[in-house]
Amino acid sequence: MKILLIGNYEPDAIISMERFLTMLATTLPTFGHQVRIIRPKPKFGNFQATLKSIGKWLGYIDQIFLFPLELHQALSWADVVHICDHGNAIYTQYLQHIPHVVTCHDLLAIRAGLGEFTEYKTGWTGKQLQKMIIKGLNQAQSVVCVSKQTQRDLLRLSSIKPDAVSVIYQGFNYAYSPMESYKVKKYLQALGIPQNCHYILHVGANHWYKNRLGVISIFKQLLYIYKNCKLHLIMVGKPFTSEINKYIKNYHLSQNVIELINVDSEYLRALYSGAVALLFPSLQEGFGWPIIEAQACGCPVFTSNRPPMNEIGGQAAIYIDPAYPQQVADQIIFHLPKRKEIIDRGLINAQRFKTENIILEYIKIYQKLKT
Repeated sequence: MKILLIGNYEPDAIISMERFLTMLATTLPTFGHQVRIIRPKPKFGNFQATLKSIGKWLGYIDQIFLFPLELHQALSWADVVHICDHGNAIYTQYLQHIPHVVTCHDLLAIRAGLGEFTEYKTGWTGKQLQKMIIKGLNQAQSVVCVSKQTQRDLLRLSSIKPDAVSVIYQGFNYAYSPMESYKVKKYLQALGIPQNCHYILHVGANHWYKNRLGVISIFKQLLYIYKNCKLHLIMVGKPFTSEINKYIKNYHLSQNVIELINVDSEYLRALYSGAVALLFPSLQEGFGWPIIEAQACGCPVFTSNRPPMNEIGGQAAIYIDPAYPQQVADQIIFHLPKRKEIIDRGLINAQRFKTENIILEYIKIYQKLKT
């Protein structure tokens, strides 16, 4: 088959969506399929840096008005079109005469636009964009959700027919596996991590639902219990916000909290492999890639007892309530003596998400759409 993948607007630089696109683009050809990637290109959006007040609107010109012309020209090559990020579902209106599928990673922005979250308020522009996205999802021939929780949200908030919606979990976008201890030591040293450092790991950006302040609050409780320990917290993701920096300063945690920005996959594999545990107390997620990445590297996972985290972690993760940092700290201390057992269960659970299996599921969808 000839599969046209629609990627994201380049200036958006959404790392997780780029990794998903790359996973499809590199793995599908190993099964004998041809792949092309098309995405909106920054033309008017190139002026965003100099025209900050209207930069976002210039980007919308590229995405909403110019890209459909390029897309129309590319369709004659394709047997199937795959919109890799539901944020681009606005393009389904141009795909009504060609087999197509949209991958829906979460409904969080749409739910925020509908006022479902008190923690985050969506502006007028955002609400209009989310309306366009949900309209595009309603027009889709097929939508694949990355978790059952995302599927439930989609069926609740859209008018799409249930038989047009399926679930295919995320697959690994990198060959995560336990790393030998001597290699871990080398990579951690290159990252500037103190020698023989014992650390709790968190991986995530600054979105409100990632609960980064909650992570630090739980860690603070751990330090309170182990008053003289040399435990560290390593947080991988975007640069800390001013709010996070203020919290760290106010509670005198600067010597214990390590910030790492945009670490590449092999270094991240080393961090997972060397961690005491992954702490992932998200308030919401579409899937939760760090859960399975950590498990695949032999790292125990402590994550929220909420869907989809408890769906993805299976019987292998330790589930916590992020609303109660002290209780979470107590749970971590209670379960760490069983670390080997948790690791073994995690390695087994991670097998559910093998990239090849996920790609085969997508190929079945493509074939079904063509018939």
